Amino acid sequence: MLSLRRSCTATDKRKNGRMRTLVIGDIHGCTNALHRLLDVVRPTHDDILITLGDYVDRGPDSRGVIDTLIQLESQTQLKPLIGNHEILFLDVLAHKIDPLGWLRVGGSETMQSYAPPENKHDIAWQHVPHEHIDFLQNRCLRHFEDEQHLYVHANANAYFSLQDQSDDWLFWTRFDDAFPHVSGKKMICGHTAQKSGLPMIKPFAICIDTWAYGSGWLSCLDVTSGKIIQANQAGEIRHLDLNDLPQEPLTVTMTSISKQQA
Repeated sequence: MLSLRRSCTATDKRKNGRMRTLVIGDIHGCTNALHRLLDVVRPTHDDILITLGDYVDRGPDSRGVIDTLIQLESQTQLKPLIGNHEILFLDVLAHKIDPLGWLRVGGSETMQSYAPPENKHDIAWQHVPHEHIDFLQNRCLRHFEDEQHLYVHANANAYFSLQDQSDDWLFWTRFDDAFPHVSGKKMICGHTAQKSGLPMIKPFAICIDTWAYGSGWLSCLDVTSGKIIQANQAGEIRHLDLNDLPQEPLTVTMTSISKQQA
């Protein structure tokens, strides 16, 4: 059982109009995109910055991503969620699962990022700094919420509070199975890669995993304004607005709910 902080709630933090709530999707080892995005977004001490997990695997520099997140803890109000890939990483390091399966789903790229420069094929576990393990195990959150939104890595069961969610829902369930939450709050998540490079929007939920490690983009959503800034590994930037993006009609959503309940 991972030793993770259960949750964190933002309540009395909006004391001036300068504060933003910023949400970054799945990074997957893409430090070039992350650094370019941060250069443009420039989070401050007044901002809440929520990162939705999946920092490691698949992309080329998982180590650099975690280094950057640790630095951000002193620069902004960082709320880092844990994703399923971090859970696999920690389970491998703790010898709880066979590493071969993890290495095949992006773990090999993670271990190469930790290997010494003179031998990038060295995947010895001792190269992973204790500071990184401590960050993932003890400072990453299972979920976060504020007055209007739920923030999770993958999904949330519509009928349970965040505190009562199972690991299967929070870390493994795809966005296809998202439904309106009993709290009435809108869910913002990652996990299900949108290979179009555009966030997937439902009337009650938004998925901002826009396939950074593939040929897509790393997305940062300003929750208050609805503006989205994206960066890719080539250093390109583009700006989007939630109001300009396609949204799944509510009629489609309600039809899916009716079929599920039948």
